Amino acid sequence: MRRSVFPSLALFPRQPRPAAGAACVAAIGGLLLLSGCGGGAAQTKDARGGPAGKNRTPEVGYVVVQPGTAPLVTELTGRTAAYQTSEVRPQVSGLIRARLFTEGSLVRAGQTLYQIDPSLYRASGDQARANLASAEAAAAAAQIRADRFKPLAEIEAVSKQDYTDAQAQARQAQASVAQARAALQTARINLRFTSVPAPITGRIGRSLFTQGALVTTNQAEPLAVIQRLDPIYVDIKQSASDLLALRRTLSQGGAMPTQAVVRLKLEDGSDYGATGTVEFTEVTVDEATGTVTLRARFPNAQGLLLPGMFVRASFAQSITGNVYLVPQQGVARDAKGNATVLIVGPGNMVEQRAVTADRTQGADWVVSAGLKPGDKVITEGTVNAKPGKPVKPVPAGSPQKIAPPPPGNGKRGG
Repeated sequence: MRRSVFPSLALFPRQPRPAAGAACVAAIGGLLLLSGCGGGAAQTKDARGGPAGKNRTPEVGYVVVQPGTAPLVTELTGRTAAYQTSEVRPQVSGLIRARLFTEGSLVRAGQTLYQIDPSLYRASGDQARANLASAEAAAAAAQIRADRFKPLAEIEAVSKQDYTDAQAQARQAQASVAQARAALQTARINLRFTSVPAPITGRIGRSLFTQGALVTTNQAEPLAVIQRLDPIYVDIKQSASDLLALRRTLSQGGAMPTQAVVRLKLEDGSDYGATGTVEFTEVTVDEATGTVTLRARFPNAQGLLLPGMFVRASFAQSITGNVYLVPQQGVARDAKGNATVLIVGPGNMVEQRAVTADRTQGADWVVSAGLKPGDKVITEGTVNAKPGKPVKPVPAGSPQKIAPPPPGNGKRGG
């Protein structure tokens, strides 16, 4: 029997080697294992918490709008001004002997501020008093003479002309008495003016004249300035065009006037706290700035506001009726700036409607045209709401319903 030159294959057992088929089987087994452990891929959630899908109706939140009123709030710049201002001036000439107040303090009306040397005015008073006494004596003598001439004229012992002259002299003497009395009163007034009083109650500034300074009656510079700061005025500047538009709207019945309650913001951005009221509006327009001044009055018991401070005033000049307040997130703008809203229409179909929204009030747009009472304006989920498509409307602010995970989710499979 012939033997093979090759050893028997049985002596060399076949070794296992990796194969593509085995790798594929292992990969398929791993996928099956992952599928069994995870319970399927995680489901996508939409904005309101439900599972998203092509055939699922999106859920949106809406608000029901009703007509109402909205104040027309205006914010303008202004400056504070003293409620009363008085420049203390001398009414007689002389040397200042004493200053009787503390600079920057609160002074009361009638309080003596300066003392002017009264020597000359006291002497003038004495002279006027003496002149009055002389005139009274002359008047008495003239009257006695006229009285004596009267019976003599009746019996023609003296001529009637002499009697007439005596009566005229008596009347002239009485006139001289009146003149002397007026001169004495003037001298007394001038003597009183040597004590310079405070014309008003308020805060007095620095003294512009010191002790020993010579002051005159007609001098241009005041001795000091007193300002009353409680209450205090705020002069607000408004453009004439805005005021004209407001008055035209009021005349056409589009708005109603209101008592303007003014709020202030100070230079550091903080709120003043107390509110004021508009006192009046000037009837002339500033030719340089084209503005009209509105004056408001504010309480200032703490003295926080000082004359000349820059402030910002906000107040309602009118109230607009038959308007709708729509949350700002419910109003969109197109490329041209036109305002639009999405409405829940019949059959829960979305409608896009153009509206007129020219201003805001707080967190809302003031819509003056384009809406009807009872319209359901979409304010939540507007990204998923498409015009002409159905939606599932719920009141805005409703809690989102989070769907529970599918059974077996999160458990390891076998």
